[in-house]
Amino acid sequence: MITPNKVKAALRDGTQAYGFILTIPSAEMVEILGRTGLDYVQIDGEHGLFDMTDIERICRAADLVGMTPIARVPDLSAITINTFLDRGLRGIVGPHISSKADAEQLVRACYFGPIGQRSFGDGRGVHYAAYKSDLRSYYEQTNRETLVGAMLEDRHAVDNLDDILSVPGIDFFYIGMNDFSQGLGYPGQPRHPEVIRIRNETVARIHAAGRMLREDFMVEIRTNELLVNGVSAITEQRDERRGAIGVQ
Repeated sequence: MITPNKVKAALRDGTQAYGFILTIPSAEMVEILGRTGLDYVQIDGEHGLFDMTDIERICRAADLVGMTPIARVPDLSAITINTFLDRGLRGIVGPHISSKADAEQLVRACYFGPIGQRSFGDGRGVHYAAYKSDLRSYYEQTNRETLVGAMLEDRHAVDNLDDILSVPGIDFFYIGMNDFSQGLGYPGQPRHPEVIRIRNETVARIHAAGRMLREDFMVEIRTNELLVNGVSAITEQRDERRGAIGVQ
């Protein structure tokens, strides 16, 4: 039986899914944080230091603690996305979606037919072909529990937004503010008033089309923020104690 995708369930139910973005290849961190009750882990496969062995180990750890593993992939090629999914991921976030063709390519690569053209192998991501005797049902169940997100990161995405939003099969959109601001001509200025204005207009258009943003149902934190916040709590206690006893 294919286990439910917790993020997709939150999307369907109108609730929120809580998770974290993993930027370092550590299955152990997934296992530790998964025991806190988080719903998902998102692997940063575009900027993080991961190989396919790392990703498969992380997916196993996520399954062990009941988390849904998803990943941002480095590109939109069918081979790249299929290789990620074959490790056991339950969702894909496609970067730099700038046109209808990009959005269609993302959907084709993520879903089995008739929605897409995902290839069927015999590895972990397809349960080692254990359901091969009833592929039609397996394809339907897998498609239903696969999460697909699209990142909007440049001016072309804004110009082509209506066409992008017309593509079915994308569950949510996400505006990557650092690349977005750079693509708008304001590098390193994600809080620039013009960037914020265009971002807000883009959000309004997405909602007006009846589509969802990541922020509408996903709440997440990055691993580096978790680590820094944890260490900061300790150093604050140290500084308070030193101050209390007059240590300079």
